[in-house]
Amino acid sequence: MLSKKMALIIGVIVLITFNIIFLSATSKSYTSFGLGRVAISFVAPFQELFTRTIRFARGIWEHYFFLVAVSHENLQLKQSLNQAIETNSQWREVELANIRLRSLLNFQKTTTHRVLAAEVIGKDPSPWFKTVIIDKGKADGLHKGLPVVIAQGIAGQITETSDHYSKVMLIIDRNSAVDAVVQRTRARGVIKGDSTDLCQFDFVLQKHDVRIGDIVVASGFDGVYPKGLPIGWISDAGKREAEIFQEITVTPYVDFEKLEEVLIVLNPPGNDFTSEK
Repeated sequence: MLSKKMALIIGVIVLITFNIIFLSATSKSYTSFGLGRVAISFVAPFQELFTRTIRFARGIWEHYFFLVAVSHENLQLKQSLNQAIETNSQWREVELANIRLRSLLNFQKTTTHRVLAAEVIGKDPSPWFKTVIIDKGKADGLHKGLPVVIAQGIAGQITETSDHYSKVMLIIDRNSAVDAVVQRTRARGVIKGDSTDLCQFDFVLQKHDVRIGDIVVASGFDGVYPKGLPIGWISDAGKREAEIFQEITVTPYVDFEKLEEVLIVLNPPGNDFTSEK
């Protein structure tokens, strides 16, 4: 089957041919026989049709090329816009990374402990375990038991190491435990994870003054986490009759969903755990 464009071209050619033949045949005779008026009346509609057809075809042709040019320009503009968006996103990522790294650098300047920076490269997909993988291992001087922190607070503890990678158990993991105190009253207890974004502050006696908003920090008594490092703030607290301990929920300062860079404390207090070198 002929395409619409080819059919239009053939129709124009046939019309032109017919018009030329007809004009040639009548131009020799209508003057001699006085048939000019009749010939004009007969030929004029065909000439008008021919002229209008040519103009219509030319308009379609020019409009087609105009649309092609606009479409091409639109494609180029879209590509330029996508490239600009991608470049802007990359710069934004660099800016955010610089902010995080600057925060870690400031922490390094203020702490008396030796620390090593590492990047989070993987997370445990299981809802029951809250662990991450970092890009530093035994070759970098890391071993089981070292605390992992960021500028905002305690993140977790190294539980496994290989030559170039380590697994970090976060403080929100059910197996995690941090000896801690309420900064305001020095009430002591143990921060336990519950596999959500929150922690439970266990073994705080009923007699202790604990309020929502109180800051909880590491006590340093567990020999793992440096004393005074922030853990979080008390977001819920309650006392029950006939119970020895209070029920306290702590919201960590660390946003574990956005954890990307961390610091490993290389000389924590105590340092009496077994090295796995």
